[in-house]
Amino acid sequence: MTSSAPADTAGRAGRSRRDSRFGDKVFFNFSRGSGILLLVIMAAIAGFLAYRSALALGKNQGNFFTTFEWAPDGVKPVFGIAVLTFGTLVSALIAMLIAVPVAVGIALFISHYAPRRIAQPFAYLVDLLAAVPSIVYGLWGVLFLVPHMEGLTSWLNEYLGWTYLFDQTKNGAPARNLFTVGILLAIMILPIITAVTREVFRQVPRMHEEAALALGATRWEMVRTAVLPFGRPGIISASMLGLGRALGETIAVAIVLSSSPTLSLHLLDPGGGTFAQNIALKFNEAQPFGRDALMASGLVLFVITLLVNGAARMIIARRKEYSGANA
Repeated sequence: MTSSAPADTAGRAGRSRRDSRFGDKVFFNFSRGSGILLLVIMAAIAGFLAYRSALALGKNQGNFFTTFEWAPDGVKPVFGIAVLTFGTLVSALIAMLIAVPVAVGIALFISHYAPRRIAQPFAYLVDLLAAVPSIVYGLWGVLFLVPHMEGLTSWLNEYLGWTYLFDQTKNGAPARNLFTVGILLAIMILPIITAVTREVFRQVPRMHEEAALALGATRWEMVRTAVLPFGRPGIISASMLGLGRALGETIAVAIVLSSSPTLSLHLLDPGGGTFAQNIALKFNEAQPFGRDALMASGLVLFVITLLVNGAARMIIARRKEYSGANA
């Protein structure tokens, strides 16, 4: 009787190991299948856009990359993405320049400076703002932000007009321009970047922070030497997530921006446009060929997004100090 107990124990241990290996195999195959499915979906989207784009580009009477006009349904189809590319990149750049530093500051305040009774409500508020629909931001932008931006645009024109960027050449024009859109996009992506960055900062090893403080570092020196190096990959990832939303934002930009086929470095002048806005405004009224042209512009936006995210991954991979291993 005593010899059967060890045998039963060994049998149960063997079955447990087999079950564990089976579970690991199922999880591995499921994870690999999910990754492959994601790649297949992205390839299908790219193939669909490329096919529809080829149908339109073959009949385009203008240069797709340099033409300002968008008239694919005319007698002679002419359309180009020069204005759309400029508007999309400039508005997203303005949004990133404003949102990223502010988001990092808010994340640091919540994670390392604010008392717990204040940090918790702030964190809930940030998460709530990240869930607000785009249409709400758009209505707020056109009803509140645009009217209140006229004073700021006048001030920028008066005191910073010499920079050319803030020189308002169209007097009396409403503040429905790329600069206002950039500010609106910054407000929209701010909660996303803040929420992700805050969670990364909270993962900093406590021993690293305590070691820096034990060596006589102030709180800011501790943040600069221990928290920020560890959180750089998270900051970059959060910024790319916010940039993706800024590049593809549709409804809010369509409501606020006064689009026109003009390209100007005067950011305070109305005009310009973005890829997503152009697709949203013209898709319903477009003829079949016009929709193919819109698919071509969507393909360009798809490629830009892939390049931006790929560049971010390359930055993290090539800079070992961004990995947090040496923090």
